[in-house]
Amino acid sequence: MRMRRILGLALAAATLAGVSAVGAVSAGAASSPNISRDDCTAAGGQIISRPYAGYACALADGTTQAIT
Repeated sequence: MRMRRILGLALAAATLAGVSAVGAVSAGAASSPNISRDDCTAAGGQIISRPYAGYACALADGTTQAIT
């Protein structure tokens, strides 16, 4: 009986770790990608300067993306 409990806890911990890893990858994919100056102007965006953060592209939909 004790062995089943230990195996169950180990399986639950492994499952939780797997879900956490998937969540971290999904969060990374959801963040804004970088964009080039040419792609920014081609998309109708405006290049803006951010203090201490370099330049960014402000798009018409209200989002900003870092310029590479």
